[in-house]
Amino acid sequence: MILKEEKKETMGEVAFPIRSYGKGELALLYIDGVQQQTAVNQFNRWIRTFPGLEERLLETGMSRTGRRYTPAQVRLIVNALGEP
Repeated sequence: MILKEEKKETMGEVAFPIRSYGKGELALLYIDGVQQQTAVNQFNRWIRTFPGLEERLLETGMSRTGRRYTPAQVRLIVNALGEP
């Protein structure tokens, strides 16, 4: 089985790096052209409304008041919402 990231790299595309991101940093990658807090608020709405995503993130230890996403949490988000 080839992971999406490996498949993209073989096709000459650069895969989105899965690493730890600040919540504002990741939100701005998805929602460009707005203030950081606006991006975070909208991004949080997307997470809450995507079926099962918030629950899976909470199971990985995500805190609603935390400031960072772990690489495992970023992977869940990218798998659900696609790459920014």
